[in-house]
Amino acid sequence: MDEKVNIKVKKEIEVHGEQMLGQDVEVTVKEEWDEGTYIVEKPCQCNQCDKDFSCNSGLIIHKRLHTGEKPYQCKHCGKAFSQEGHLKTHQDTHTGKKPYQCNQCDKAFAQKGTLINHLRRHTGEKPYQCSQCDKAFSCNSDLIQHQRIHTGEKPYQCNHCGQVFSHRGSLKTHQDAHTGKKPYQCNQCDKDFTHKSNLISHLRTHTGEKPYQCSQCDKKFSRKTSLIEHQITHTGDEPYQCNQCDKAFSYRSSRLRHEMTHTEEKTHQCNQCDKAFTQRSDLIVHLTKHA
Repeated sequence: MDEKVNIKVKKEIEVHGEQMLGQDVEVTVKEEWDEGTYIVEKPCQCNQCDKDFSCNSGLIIHKRLHTGEKPYQCKHCGKAFSQEGHLKTHQDTHTGKKPYQCNQCDKAFAQKGTLINHLRRHTGEKPYQCSQCDKAFSCNSDLIQHQRIHTGEKPYQCNHCGQVFSHRGSLKTHQDAHTGKKPYQCNQCDKDFTHKSNLISHLRTHTGEKPYQCSQCDKKFSRKTSLIEHQITHTGDEPYQCNQCDKAFSYRSSRLRHEMTHTEEKTHQCNQCDKAFTQRSDLIVHLTKHA
């Protein structure tokens, strides 16, 4: 007969895919202890999605993804968090204390777990395997984010327009578009940017750095997107299809130019006369008549 027991997890064990450490968990033991794994029931189900949990505390924390509730507030800056552990991690950023030092490089960390994840970059260890495909990850949070590609789950919602996202970072990037805030300024010119990644890409126009090299030829690019578009010239792929007809294109920009021929939108206006054109190249040819 199944026996209901209350256990205090003394070491990290896996309960139906959940990593649990130091938690009080009431479980129905259906098999003997086997290499750190208990087979347990998960009686607590979320009424917003299909996830279920072995203990009510896990369900309460999960529900905050749907409600947006953040009951733990930082006394230094007012930032709020959905989990107490996240607040504690954040508060260490105010003290600047980083007691966990990597023995492979000079990096130090505020949290032991962050150090453990970092060390896997040196060892190449990827213990978190996706059950849907063959991808593996060095930390559990990366696996959780990846699995949303398979499930389609988008737990992060914009409070301005309601758009939803699978990653917290994507939500933050989107929300900055509402505020118009551009905190990242180029130290070489007067341009500023909403996102740090855009600033980094822009800086390469000053330095001439081209870190992305084509594996088929010797061409290099300053942006990864430019490399991806270039590689299509080797494969002959035409992934961008017109939504008005059956034509397809290698580049998104080519498809957009083509689609204007359906709408007859003429955005390129001649400044010498009243003629307008759908494509800039046609305008340039026309301007030679005025020269």
